[in-house]
Amino acid sequence: MNSGQASSLPLKIPRHVAIIMDGNGRWAKQRKKPRFYGHRAGVESVEVVLKACAKVGIEVLTLFAFSSENWHRPAQEVQILMNLFKAALSSRLNQFQSQNIRFRVIGDRSGFSKSLQIEIAKAEVLTAKNEGITLIIAANYGGRWDIAQAARKIAVEAKNGQLTVDSITTEVFADHLSLADLPEPDLFIRTGGEQRISNFLLWQLAYTEFYFTDTLWPDFDEAAFILAINSFSQRERRFGRTSEQMKSLYRA
Repeated sequence: MNSGQASSLPLKIPRHVAIIMDGNGRWAKQRKKPRFYGHRAGVESVEVVLKACAKVGIEVLTLFAFSSENWHRPAQEVQILMNLFKAALSSRLNQFQSQNIRFRVIGDRSGFSKSLQIEIAKAEVLTAKNEGITLIIAANYGGRWDIAQAARKIAVEAKNGQLTVDSITTEVFADHLSLADLPEPDLFIRTGGEQRISNFLLWQLAYTEFYFTDTLWPDFDEAAFILAINSFSQRERRFGRTSEQMKSLYRA
């Protein structure tokens, strides 16, 4: 990045950005193409945004790739999505290594084929020690599922005497969620014009700034991403405090 580019970047950069990548199907329909054409184009947008994140210094990028509700889509489309996920993963593993990207998947993997589960595990193990941006793919994921699986873990620990009922706090609960070891998202982006979170990171988005855009995901380029970052940088995050309290914290 040259000095001119650096000077145009916002002063406040989110540590963690979470994105619902919406609009692949509509993008393909506009071009009178089948839906898989849009999904394939969407993979290229992932590369663009991942590079933009690394360029501005974002630490974590979480992408909602496949929700637990997406199994209700036509079987042929689901199979195409699974094949695309597997192909993209295997073809980009060397890239993850060369760019120092740490890769992880959150969600219920039991619904995936054994071969896809193996590819996911392989990518996670090989990139586990990378220290660049962390790329999280939420696949067969739902926010309610995440909360339920955390509750089950806590129940087992309480049953085994590892926890007492009185020791179960919001912090303890958060420690059992899928993103427990990472900062919660600072910025949530949804492309495609819809303005809802669709069962994505329900717990983790409590104090996240939201940014909605009509831009369809395959058209979401670096310039569109920087617009979202600029919007974030102009907001005051108070976390329940007053503006005056936040200003005094910044001065301290």
